[in-house]
Amino acid sequence: MPQPTPSPRGVPRVVIVGAGIGGLAAAVALRRVGIEAEVYERAEALRPAGSGLSVMANALLALRALDIDLGLEKRGRTIGRSDLLDARGRTLRSMPFREAGERLGAPSVLLYRGDLQAALLDALGDGKVHLGAAATGYEVTDAGVRVRFRDGREAAGDVLIGADGINSVVRAQRAGAEPPREAGYICWLSVTPFEHPRFTEGFNAHYWGRGRRFGLHDVGHGRAYWWGTRNMPAEAARAWDGDKEQVLRAFDGWADEVRAAIGSTPAEAIIGVPARDRPFLEQWGDGPVTLLGDAAHPMLPSLAQGGSSAIEDAVVLAQCLRAHSEPVAALRAYEDLRRDRTRELVEVSRRFSGTEQLDHPVLCALRDLYLRFGPQAALFKPFERALTPQLLTEGAQA
Repeated sequence: MPQPTPSPRGVPRVVIVGAGIGGLAAAVALRRVGIEAEVYERAEALRPAGSGLSVMANALLALRALDIDLGLEKRGRTIGRSDLLDARGRTLRSMPFREAGERLGAPSVLLYRGDLQAALLDALGDGKVHLGAAATGYEVTDAGVRVRFRDGREAAGDVLIGADGINSVVRAQRAGAEPPREAGYICWLSVTPFEHPRFTEGFNAHYWGRGRRFGLHDVGHGRAYWWGTRNMPAEAARAWDGDKEQVLRAFDGWADEVRAAIGSTPAEAIIGVPARDRPFLEQWGDGPVTLLGDAAHPMLPSLAQGGSSAIEDAVVLAQCLRAHSEPVAALRAYEDLRRDRTRELVEVSRRFSGTEQLDHPVLCALRDLYLRFGPQAALFKPFERALTPQLLTEGAQA
């Protein structure tokens, strides 16, 4: 078997498994600090999922620490405020994301996932992304680490980053296979061309009902990103078969723009996924192997930090690999820096999810009263904490 080519001037050779948001962000961040990475993705083509996402201020500030500007404000919509509404569309509270961004020095942005993917691929340039490469496992060797793929390929490096999502093969080998933790509801998602009198430029609203929620967001270019949730057993959520009428029935009687957004979306453009996370994993890596993003700390969507926390991971990891002469020491420094921050995001997201998906009429009424009349500072504090990025230089020096 051929031996791996030595890396120039001690620069570590990095293998990334997974070309999602976290994996591509890691490759971009590493290239910025002078480290080239090989990215291996199981899909045969990089087809963006038909949904949207938020890239929050903390992620943009993290990228800025490496002088990376993806131009996301031009690709999507800057979040001014986030309106919390009841099922009929009556305002409960507006959350001040614009003001928070001004204090922090960066906005939060809503955009189509495919536009973020395109921005990352543009920033990566001629960086290597190998498709159709389904990882089956890895082996730590005297020279570093070797990854095996289903089609017989192998990849060797000094460092392996598992960025292969909630069902990570790298995590399963590192920490043992275990089923994800089910939250007891389904998430329906789509991006679709949309017009409605209430859907004005920059529209960003969350509708709260009993055991159901709905989000409707302007992601630019005449498109709406919408998502809906409904409490149901995990088995039913996993078995959802694309029945658009079920989605419409779930939001019968809701605000007109909610019904119109669902109604205008082709059934084949609606994705249905069970809401899932995992109990927090305290030790992400060992030796030359670590995890990143959903492979390390999958979280429920309540804080809109899944993609943003993966981008933060990518920047901190790149900084640590630049600062430490020994790659293994760099990986442990990265994990130590990220552990408390991401644990809090996972735990707060799960706690919020339970409140958001309440189904009992009295508890829902009390929740909505608190949203309407509770102190703004207390309501927004968890989001402000999430939006404030980690001190990225802390602990990153050898």
